[in-house]
Amino acid sequence: MAHPASPFLPVLILMLVAAVTAAAILVLSGWLLPMLKPNNPKEAKMRPYECGVPPIQTGARHKYSVKFYLTAMLFILFDVEAAFLLPWAVNFKAALWTFGAMLSFMATLLVGFIYAWGKGAFEWER
Repeated sequence: MAHPASPFLPVLILMLVAAVTAAAILVLSGWLLPMLKPNNPKEAKMRPYECGVPPIQTGARHKYSVKFYLTAMLFILFDVEAAFLLPWAVNFKAALWTFGAMLSFMATLLVGFIYAWGKGAFEWER
């Protein structure tokens, strides 16, 4: 009687096909790209390009406006809100006893939202 095939044989075949495909892509890209894309760096091509405007300062010591940091903090604030609110809302019936805690959490976020609004954090131009 013949030995039955291993149940992991399809997984092994898939891994082999994936490895061969990845190796073929790497080899072909290393071989074809130099022929298709000429390499002629010029000074104008090597300069930084930021949204169509030439950069005023180059280097890592450029000072950014506080609005960028404030926008990032607001994003984190509302991202955390969504991350905590969504699982709770999906499982609301099973977690009905947590309603008070969620109201407290939402009230805290509302206070932060009103504070940011009062400081003008949502206005891009002043």
